[in-house]
Amino acid sequence: MPIIVKLPTQLRANAGGAATVEVEGATVGEALDALFTAHGELRDRISDEDGGLRKFVNVYVDGDDIRFGDGLETAVRDGGEVTILPAVAGG
Repeated sequence: MPIIVKLPTQLRANAGGAATVEVEGATVGEALDALFTAHGELRDRISDEDGGLRKFVNVYVDGDDIRFGDGLETAVRDGGEVTILPAVAGG
């Protein structure tokens, strides 16, 4: 069963306008690799040059922040949801 990756509005143009993308993977890292294979433009928006997440990109698995789990090694269940939310700042 695929994993659903939810993309915020500001990233959808890099995914052909899709709000969600179905991918395969057992961990967040595997799901993101599959996402980048399908939509390579997203890699530069989400990942840093070392392959980690950019500083202001938040990722959640079924509503839980992966920073409080195992990071990119956080497990994703079949049919799970990975939500990507770049932090927004302003004043």
